Amino acid sequence: MSDTPSAWHEKLVAGFRRTSERLGDNLQSLFTKEKLDRETLDEIEEALIASDLGPTTAARVRARLEDERYEKGLDETALRGIVAEEVAKILRPVAKPLEIEAFPRPQVILVIGVNGSGKTTTIAKLAHLLQEQDYQVMLVAGDTFRAAAIGQLKVWAERIGVPIITGAEGGDAASLVWEGVKQGTAIGTDVLIVDTAGRLQNKAGLMDELSKIRRVLGRLNPAAPHDVVLVLDATTGQNALNQIEVFGKEAGVTGLVMTKLDGTAKGGVLVAAAEKFGLPIHAIGVGETLDDFRPFDPDEVASLIARSKDRVD
Repeated sequence: MSDTPSAWHEKLVAGFRRTSERLGDNLQSLFTKEKLDRETLDEIEEALIASDLGPTTAARVRARLEDERYEKGLDETALRGIVAEEVAKILRPVAKPLEIEAFPRPQVILVIGVNGSGKTTTIAKLAHLLQEQDYQVMLVAGDTFRAAAIGQLKVWAERIGVPIITGAEGGDAASLVWEGVKQGTAIGTDVLIVDTAGRLQNKAGLMDELSKIRRVLGRLNPAAPHDVVLVLDATTGQNALNQIEVFGKEAGVTGLVMTKLDGTAKGGVLVAAAEKFGLPIHAIGVGETLDDFRPFDPDEVASLIARSKDRVD
């Protein structure tokens, strides 16, 4: 990988800074409490929920505090430590990089998400990440409803040096996927990444298109698509949870990618998503460049979310 571990860590620190500061601001007034009574526990729980960590995570932290009975109050370091430990417990089971293990090849990955979530850029970043692991990758510009999406993906394909299957605006996405699998199989492609239209407001249309793609794939490879990856924009906060709910029911989501964690104070939604849905989170994005996208270390991310404002790493 072109990024060193320390460079990636620095990007994570910067990416989660606003999230950790928001948590700190929400908790700040509680560190002067003389004792950890029920009222204070209520306030801590509300502060964690307000930080987008989700009600279940907040309840876990509260239960932990009640169990450990801080009779003399609770200092900031202790509380942040407990938050980090509980968040890590939630993130560890879902931190799962995308595995390329389908046979016969190619492994087909449908990438879905609402327009504006960073879906097209994420496809390029994912392709680049898999290239770095020595996989041969091909793209399919299956979001045929937007000429801009087709053009953008073509530019990315040229930039990272991968073949791409495209068609005309308004064309049949399933036919493109068919052609992609045929060409990918012929040249020995390991991974076929398919962009899809992000029409969440028209669930019937979305399902019709995805069902057609699945039928076409089934004729070529009954196991395909092997992955249905939902791209989420962290800046939307709790709305990201609604998207998981809808796309999960309509499209059979198998894993998540969380983008734009560098531009938001709502990064806690990563934890809320893990707690509520338990879906694998394959990677996170903390910037605009190709190398700002990696699988994540759950303990490192948990530590950064609960990190104090004046701490230096």
